[in-house]
Amino acid sequence: MLEQKANRSLIVLGTLIVQMGLGTVYTWSLFNQPLVDKFGWQLSAVSTTFSILSLALAVSTLFATKLQAKWGLRRLVAFSGILLGAGLILSAFAPTLWMLYLLAGLIVGYADGTAYITTLSNLMKWFPDKKGLVSGISVGAYGTGSLVFKFINGAVLSSFGVTQAFLCWGVIAIVMITGGSFLLKEAENATTSGTVSKQPAGKDFTIKEMLKTKQAYLLFIVFFTACMSGLYLISLVKDIGTRLVGLDVATASNAVALIAVFNTIGRLILGGLSDHVGRMKVVSGTLLATAIAVSVLSYAHLNFALFFICVAAIAFGFGGNVTVFPAIISDFFGLKNQSANYSVIYQGFGIGALSGSVIASLLGGFMPTFHAITILCLISFAITLFIKSPAEEAARTHGVRRSVGRAQHSH
Repeated sequence: MLEQKANRSLIVLGTLIVQMGLGTVYTWSLFNQPLVDKFGWQLSAVSTTFSILSLALAVSTLFATKLQAKWGLRRLVAFSGILLGAGLILSAFAPTLWMLYLLAGLIVGYADGTAYITTLSNLMKWFPDKKGLVSGISVGAYGTGSLVFKFINGAVLSSFGVTQAFLCWGVIAIVMITGGSFLLKEAENATTSGTVSKQPAGKDFTIKEMLKTKQAYLLFIVFFTACMSGLYLISLVKDIGTRLVGLDVATASNAVALIAVFNTIGRLILGGLSDHVGRMKVVSGTLLATAIAVSVLSYAHLNFALFFICVAAIAFGFGGNVTVFPAIISDFFGLKNQSANYSVIYQGFGIGALSGSVIASLLGGFMPTFHAITILCLISFAITLFIKSPAEEAARTHGVRRSVGRAQHSH
């Protein structure tokens, strides 16, 4: 028993190291201006790299399960770490924007998403009775990687320049991700030894079976809403602070650090909380809080304190939703195919990353987009109040039929 606990502890440690290395991609905004200064590119064109990275990250999750089945988890994660690091290292010498899009966007994003979803799903399978907690720990490590490397990459950029920063970042990412991969072990290989507790009874849906249920589409709407609202507001928080609140650039920039802190806290707290109070209750609360916060940003006379409270609430909820949803997918559709099923719903993240700016350009700025986000949050909030898992719905339908049958028999 002690050996089993030790083995699982090493797997947790390995997952944390890998996820922290993967989370470093969220320091990309630090590189925008240095690249503009070096090459004279447009800031909007350089920042598009991160949109491509986010989309590639989401799409890569669709293929990760098949690659894991073919290569094995440890080998796949190690290769992803090498690929991610190589993409960053070669980005140091990218002569054109298109090369930057290919290397730092497509390649880095694809490698990141592949390792992200496979290590997260594997850890949940090792702890089927604490899915929310371990999801929070894993996704929290991803957020912590972003927070820690804001200082590391920022220091290297200011001291040595963008070329050396890419080189250092790439080397560190390779060491962390490939190093952590050696501590991983696939949960499927451990189930026969009794290391993993018995899975709760219930149907394990394949992707095709999941897509035949209405729950899959309702959950996609909720996840898309949570991601779009969080990612849009997070990406523009400095601009919102300066334009809507009238803060100076330095003060508004503090909101970026605040978001990183509350995003990480939300991941750590709400994942574990969902194991005890119910995952849909957590999602309902975060969506309602986001709708209120966005409404305040839209209609209230904003000051420093009110702005930071709203930003913190949105970041906290976004971090929680990204954490809780992997466990929701396993609750609804089974743990066996969780990685493959979650990869489909996870496309809401990639689409959400792009949709906020598209909606803003179509509707014309912050305020109309805030109104759209509020409406979507309230619709998704309503969905969370009434949605039931396929098993719960089938049990309720069966119970109603039995009651009707007994009533007819008594007559």
